[in-house]
Amino acid sequence: MRSGNLANVAEQALGKNDSQLTARGRATRERILRAARDMMYVKGVSSTTLDEVRAASGTSKSQLYRHYPDKDALVRDVVALQAAELLERQHQLLQRLNSVRGLERWRDALIEHNALRNGAYGCPLGSLASELADQDEEARKAIARHFDTWEGLLDAGLERMKASGVLRADADAGELATGLMAALQGGYLLAQTAQDVKPMRIALDMAIGHVKAYAVLA
Repeated sequence: MRSGNLANVAEQALGKNDSQLTARGRATRERILRAARDMMYVKGVSSTTLDEVRAASGTSKSQLYRHYPDKDALVRDVVALQAAELLERQHQLLQRLNSVRGLERWRDALIEHNALRNGAYGCPLGSLASELADQDEEARKAIARHFDTWEGLLDAGLERMKASGVLRADADAGELATGLMAALQGGYLLAQTAQDVKPMRIALDMAIGHVKAYAVLA
């Protein structure tokens, strides 16, 4: 998913492309959605009620239900917005990935950001997956697509490293990308439970070490 498409996903969730909404209506929808996104990330989807979202967004019940007649509709847009914003950040970090040092900078950026909250709350996308994958098939499919996009950014970078001779020709970029993503998500979970990013760093260091095993010796 390209950067422009990510913006379209976010704008659709926010109602910016809905010609039936007034500017005030779009602003109200955005307040509701961003309040719901923040609350569901911190409290979890199941623990966040529509009444809490209404209070946090400063909207009336009629305004809330005009945009979101049920919680499922709101959750779908939360998934879309959370994914679009996360993947836009990842696109900026990975669009020019072409070296092992670039992978290390990607690792450092993720760890530094997660350290700001001592690992609390986990991955913005992974936390949604853990709650919704077994409960909401539509949400599961959407989250799976977003993870595929994220992994694809890593895959593309690793392919560039192969093409430029940084990695050996027998390196399987797809498998290495999956390993990096698995290490990242496991690292997020362990950092969340430990309230410490050290396990996340260890997991990513080991996954990057596996990539380095395919590096062409100078």
